[in-house]
Amino acid sequence: MHESLRLSAEVTDAIANQQPVVALESTIISHGMPYPQNVETAREVEALIRAQGGVPATIAIFSGHIHVGLTGEELERLGQARDVAKVSRRDLPFVLSTGMTGATTVAATMIAAHLAGIRVFVTGGIGGVHRGAATSFDISADLIELAQTPVAVVCAGAKSILDLGLTLEFLETHGVPVVGYQSDRFPAFFSRDSDFYVDFRIDTPHDVARMLATQWSLGYAGGAVIANPVPEAHAMKREEIDGIIEQALEDASRQGVTGKRVTPFLLDRIKQLTGGSSLATNIALVKHNAVVGAQIAVALNQQIR
Repeated sequence: MHESLRLSAEVTDAIANQQPVVALESTIISHGMPYPQNVETAREVEALIRAQGGVPATIAIFSGHIHVGLTGEELERLGQARDVAKVSRRDLPFVLSTGMTGATTVAATMIAAHLAGIRVFVTGGIGGVHRGAATSFDISADLIELAQTPVAVVCAGAKSILDLGLTLEFLETHGVPVVGYQSDRFPAFFSRDSDFYVDFRIDTPHDVARMLATQWSLGYAGGAVIANPVPEAHAMKREEIDGIIEQALEDASRQGVTGKRVTPFLLDRIKQLTGGSSLATNIALVKHNAVVGAQIAVALNQQIR
């Protein structure tokens, strides 16, 4: 176990007893939702994973260590903290060495999960190729991490503020399989589908687990995207959300928002423009991903123990 890791008692016991563990990111707590919904949602997501037979491992950085599995007190601390660093791959060494409090993105959570021996990670949506990347070169480190770190990411596709077509092209070039869970089309976060098809459709946790076990038995270094559409009852209509995203993008451009500030700004602006309904959709899709991710982790654990 790497010296930077600090595993909770629950996660330590789970690994020792070969129980299925599901990693969870923490930027959704610090940067994705307001308090107290962020902490409430985090607790509910963890409870859903436990109900499916998995062990949740929310990952964050405190005092120079990567905490894998947070206590209730640590969740509250992170949920209320200000000036929390948003930590991707490039930021991890600096944040650890300076003792800052950090919340992990998809990329950093994958790194931490891999260090801890965790194979399945649940999030809302992955980062990807930003609109206008042909001139800005703004491409999320999440995509590179998926190409080189053997962790499966269960998500509601890529955030719909991105260029979904280029995101899928990038994943294809780097050999990352994109699996539609009970879906032929790639979900667009707030809505259930997009104009793009997935590489493969798989309909059961057992079959997803079998594909992952086969992939890693071949010595593949990378992970996989398990794209799980938001439940229909909570999905937003594509034509509605597309117009709102365009407005949010214009606002970001006008205000000069760039870099890692873009995604939090856009999600907050979309929440304002939808009167809060996008936040409800966000919470619903994360919970749905937690259930499916836990089921996959349990099935995978049975196959590779």
